[in-house]
Amino acid sequence: MSLTGQLLRVHEALYKRTDGRVGHRMIGVPTLLLRTTGRRSGAIRTNGLVYARDGDDYLVVASNGGSDRAPAWLHNLRAKPEVEIQIGRERRPATARIIEPSDPSYERLWKVVNAHNHDRYDAYQQKTTRPIPVVAITPS
Repeated sequence: MSLTGQLLRVHEALYKRTDGRVGHRMIGVPTLLLRTTGRRSGAIRTNGLVYARDGDDYLVVASNGGSDRAPAWLHNLRAKPEVEIQIGRERRPATARIIEPSDPSYERLWKVVNAHNHDRYDAYQQKTTRPIPVVAITPS
């Protein structure tokens, strides 16, 4: 695992362990905890993800660092879009919507998340032929 990957795992663990007291802005961009339900196990899975805002929606990107494999949490969302997000210490139920490149709003939302994350998503997309979706999460 790369140094960046290791740092991200430590950041996520700290965010979880402190229940959001530490971690929301630790890596220079805002991060949320996304809780999904495992599509096979039914277990709650938690992932720390950089987010941007679009109105009331929280936008995250299923980049998996530019891997050819989509992140497991994306498969969980396809099976059950009802999620929980945690921003700092605040937890909220929400519904996720996967936005693929064929969606008319994709290009605009991609620009928002990419600019917010210092153009990292463009770099990740160049590493894979897998179209990387944006996910809009709407709090209930």
